[in-house]
Amino acid sequence: MKTRVLIIDDSAFMRRVIRQMLETDPDIQVIGTARDGAEGVEMAMQLKPDVITMDLEMPRMDGLEATERIMERMPTPIIMVSSLTKEGAKSTFTALDKGAADYISKNLVTSALDLMKIQDELIGKIKVLARKKGQFLSLRPAQAPVQASPAVQAPAVAPKKRSYGTLKVAFVSIGASTGGPRAVQAILSHLPAGMDVGILVSIHMPRAFTGPFAERLNELCKLDVKEAENGEAIKPGQVFVCPGGLQTRVRRRNLTDYSLSIDEEPREALYRPCIDVSMTSVAENYPGRSLGVILTGMGHDGREGMRLIREKGGKTLAQNEETCTVFGMPKSVIDAGLADKIVPLDLIAAEIVNMI
Repeated sequence: MKTRVLIIDDSAFMRRVIRQMLETDPDIQVIGTARDGAEGVEMAMQLKPDVITMDLEMPRMDGLEATERIMERMPTPIIMVSSLTKEGAKSTFTALDKGAADYISKNLVTSALDLMKIQDELIGKIKVLARKKGQFLSLRPAQAPVQASPAVQAPAVAPKKRSYGTLKVAFVSIGASTGGPRAVQAILSHLPAGMDVGILVSIHMPRAFTGPFAERLNELCKLDVKEAENGEAIKPGQVFVCPGGLQTRVRRRNLTDYSLSIDEEPREALYRPCIDVSMTSVAENYPGRSLGVILTGMGHDGREGMRLIREKGGKTLAQNEETCTVFGMPKSVIDAGLADKIVPLDLIAAEIVNMI
């Protein structure tokens, strides 16, 4: 059965481009296009699509209000189509709070290679989210799209039990992708002030989004949150968000001091920031004193970083399947036997506190 998609966008050009991209995949059917949020809400109720793509800025009813109304009346996976601007980022994070599942960049008119990457990304996200439609349809109006389960699953491959002794965790490395903004926000907003560790968040985001995301987290969290800067000293109790489009590593200055190194290498990396790059540097510089946390996302970025954290004597957490928007990254870690604990989203903050 084909995945049925509704496109909501006030631009005839964007409606045509998105339709053309989606129709390259034989498993996807565009069942309708709407010119504004009001028409989109009406069509969503009539057509009951599997997934919706939603523009943010539209006449009559914008994407934020349309998302809210759809999630109230018939919860459906919604992918926001966002401009790569600071304001576009802020509106996108608000849409995620209102129940949208994910977003893609609206800056589609670039090179043919970039267009192909965005097409593959959009098709991949639509197919994954379509499989989660039942989870969205079961929600009550006030619920967020990701609900935590009280049960903690056992790993598919049980990791070897280890005793951590009294060695103290000094650094936490968190990795996330699809569904990550809401998951990271849920965790960091529940961490207490005064934590004596550094925290690095590697999340697959475009360059224009990571700064506003850090600012948003700083407003919601008890810890200080900022976008990481090259050469910046690592301070306990500080949360650093890796800037998009670049690679962020931990570097050792001397016996006790550490800093952040940010550059474009490796240029051939599929992701910028790459979770494996950041986590590997954490494992190497905090052997036996690091905690790796892998959250919702497609693919397997972070698996090798989590592997090295464990090999160096550190600890690892993976988000459980029920609370992931996409179970790809945590599943790759769990299947490799690299997760010390598999935890629902609403319990991860408590587990981080317990493990440090």
